[in-house]
Order: sequence, then structure tokens, then C-alpha cells
Amino acid sequence: MSLSIQGKTAIVTGAANGVGLAIARHFVERGANVMFADRDEQKLVDECGANGDDAAHKRYFAGDLREKLTVANLLSATIDAFDQVDILVNAARQMTTTDPLDPTDESVEALLDQNMLASLRLSQAVAKRMIQQSVEDGREDGPVGSIVNISSIASRRTHPDLLGYSISAAALDQATRSLAVALAPYRIRVNAVAFGSLMSASLKDHLSETDGLRKEIKDCTPLGRIASAKEVAGAVQFLASDGAGFVTGEILTVDGGRTLLDNVTVPAH
Repeated sequence: MSLSIQGKTAIVTGAANGVGLAIARHFVERGANVMFADRDEQKLVDECGANGDDAAHKRYFAGDLREKLTVANLLSATIDAFDQVDILVNAARQMTTTDPLDPTDESVEALLDQNMLASLRLSQAVAKRMIQQSVEDGREDGPVGSIVNISSIASRRTHPDLLGYSISAAALDQATRSLAVALAPYRIRVNAVAFGSLMSASLKDHLSETDGLRKEIKDCTPLGRIASAKEVAGAVQFLASDGAGFVTGEILTVDGGRTLLDNVTVPAH
């Protein structure tokens, strides 16, 4: 079973910060060509403009992927840079609170647009390109491409203030399953990684501001610790690689066992 992604071309969204950046870096370190995509152009420049042995394997694209033209331009930029696309990782996500009793609160719509619809539209565009590549190359068997969505255990373990985030995560999970079935005849696999608490910059801020939160998270996690971004990146690599060649439509949970427990109300970050 090969977990290698060397020589493959990947688009990673949300690649200026957090888990998206960790995944993009992880892929470059393992020999993949990576298009770092995000809205924060300065952070992309800081990351991809650095000189080094891996400079030829990374490019960046800045834009708002909620806009259809941006999706088309990202795909074109990737093909121009690397000639093909083999892997898509939808890691761009937003997490905000929702007032569940306020009918004027528009966070549900905003989070669905950011966390599910943008990923769905990009997946559709990239899948079409993957199919076109397989036809042009005359590939009648073997893998054509892999799409991995970054989701959250909030789709199953909600929190009173995270109505919109939970709905968007659940919608992304179902979109993953639906696309997996739709794209299976074209030999494109679609999976997701749903994680719990991850030691991100935002969680570090919460830990410094809220007494007892670190202990609370550890107490409700059977493995007794908070995950690093590299652990999520490793799970994404597995799903993107040919080693997972018969895996599609799965939501791989990386949460230290947290969703195995009942009545856990600590929000995922």
C-alpha cells in the first residue's frame, strides 16, 4: 500500500493559515506540487515567496472562492503552473457563532456559503478537469483523482452557539457522500476528514483567555490531549494517496475518540 503523493499536483484551499497551511506544507514536504489558495494574499506571498529547495513545487493563488470566476481562475492558474491537477483539498472554512433564537442572524447562510457551497463548486470544477485529463491521457483504468474535504465533528456533536457551523459541517459531510457516488464511475474518490479540537492559532487564543478550557477539552477526549495540525495532514495524505484507492464517501474522524463519548458539549475548534 503506497501512501506516496510525490509528483502529484494538489490544490489546497485555506492554505494561508491553520490546518490548510499545515496540509499544504505537508504535501510539499512529501514531493507534491501544491497550489496554495486563500483570500489572504500577503500570507500566501510570505509562505510561497520564500526561497528554498521546494520553491519549484509551490505556487499561490489569492481570491474569494465563493465567486464563480475565482474558481475558474484558480483552476486555470494550477494548470498553467503544473499542467494537471490530481488532488483537491477543501480546507477553507469559517467558524462563527450563531444566535439560535434570532431570525435576523445571517450566519447560517454565510457559513453554508463559505464551508459547503464554495467547496462543492470547486470540487465540481476540479472533477471536470480530472475527467478531461483522463480522457486526453487515454487512461481506461486506475485512479483519476482524489478530493478531500475538511469537516468537523460539530456535524455530529453540536454546541448551542454553533448552530450555523454545525449545519454547514453536516451539509459538507453529505455533499462528500453524494459526490463520492456521482464521481465513482469516473474513478474520482471523494472523502472527508472531520476533526475535533486542533491546536490552531484560534484555539491557542481561546486557551489563553479561558481558564480551565484546556483541561475541559482533554477531559472529554479519551486520548487526553489536543491534536496537532500535522496529525490531520497525515490523515488527509492517506485519503489523497493511492493507498486509499478503494475508500470513497468516508468521513474519517480524527478526534482522539471524543465523539465516542455521550453528552460532550465542548465545541470543536
